[in-house]
Amino acid sequence: MNKEGPFITKNAEVSGVYTMDSRSTTLAGDIKELFKLIVLISNVVPVFAGFWLAVYFTGSSLEDNIGLLLATIVGSTLVMAGALILNNWFDVDIDRKMARTQNRPTVTGNFSLKAVLWTGIILSAAGMGLLLFTTVEAVLYAFVGWFVYVFLYTMWSKRRFTLNTVIGSVSGAVTPLIGWAAIEPSNHIVPIMMALILFIWQIPHTFVIAIRKYDEYKSAGVPMLPVVHGFEITKRQIVIYIACLLPLPFYLVSLGTGFVVLVSAMNFGWLIFAIRGLFGKDDLKWANKMFLFSVNYLMFVFLLAIVVTM
Repeated sequence: MNKEGPFITKNAEVSGVYTMDSRSTTLAGDIKELFKLIVLISNVVPVFAGFWLAVYFTGSSLEDNIGLLLATIVGSTLVMAGALILNNWFDVDIDRKMARTQNRPTVTGNFSLKAVLWTGIILSAAGMGLLLFTTVEAVLYAFVGWFVYVFLYTMWSKRRFTLNTVIGSVSGAVTPLIGWAAIEPSNHIVPIMMALILFIWQIPHTFVIAIRKYDEYKSAGVPMLPVVHGFEITKRQIVIYIACLLPLPFYLVSLGTGFVVLVSAMNFGWLIFAIRGLFGKDDLKWANKMFLFSVNYLMFVFLLAIVVTM
C-alpha cells in the first residue's frame, strides 16, 4: 500500500467544500486521482501473487478457489482504496502545496471533504467485511496494513519523522501475506520473503521519489530524508537498503533456479545503478532513472513469481 498531524486539524475541514478554481478535469480523472489508481494496482498485484503461490504450494487449483480469489482481490482492493482515499482526505493541506497533487479532487474542490471521508470509511469497512469470507488471518493482515497506512503513517509519522518511509512500508509489505493467508496460514518461507522484499523495496523507491520531488516536499513541510538530511545521506541509505535485497532471492529456491538468478541479476543491476549515483553530478537525472528501474523491478519480481509457477 505504496503513504501524515493531529486529528483535530482535519475535523475543522471535514464539512467544507472547497471553492477554489478547479482545473478542467473529468469525473473519471477525479476518481483516478482520488483512488491513486497506479498505486492501487501496484498493491493488488502482490495480493494476487500471494494467492497464486499459496494455491501452487498447497497443490490446489485456481478454478476450485475462484470464489475465494474474488473475495480476496475485491476485498483487499476496497480496503486499500479506502486507505488511499482517507490519505487524500487528511493530506489536503499538503496536497495543495505540491504540484504533483494539484489535480486531486480534494484540492480542486470537485469532491467535498465530507464525501471523501465517508467514501474512505465505507470502502474500508466493505473491504474488511468481504475479506471475512476468506480467513481471519487475511483480515488481520489487511487491518494491519490499513491501520499502519492511515494512522501510523498518514496521521502520525509523515509530518513528524524521516522514518515515515520505513513505517509506511509496513502497510505495503502485508499485501502478499493477505493473498497467501486467504488459502492457508502464512508461516511459510515464500510469503514471508515476498513480504520482506516488498518492505525493503519500498524504502529506496520512496527515497528516490523524495529526491525527485525535493522542492515540493520542502515547500509542503514534509520531513522526507533528503529534505532533512540532504541528498548524499539519502543516496547512501538507498545503496544500503538495496544491498539488503541481495540475499533474499536465495530463500526462494523453491520457485526455481531461474527465479533466483533473474531476481539476483535485477538486484545487482539496481545496486550498481544506486552506487553510480554516489559519484554522479546530476541527481535529478539519476533519480528519474532509478525511479523507472524500481517500478519495473517490483512488477518484474511478482509477475515472474507467477510465471515460474504456471
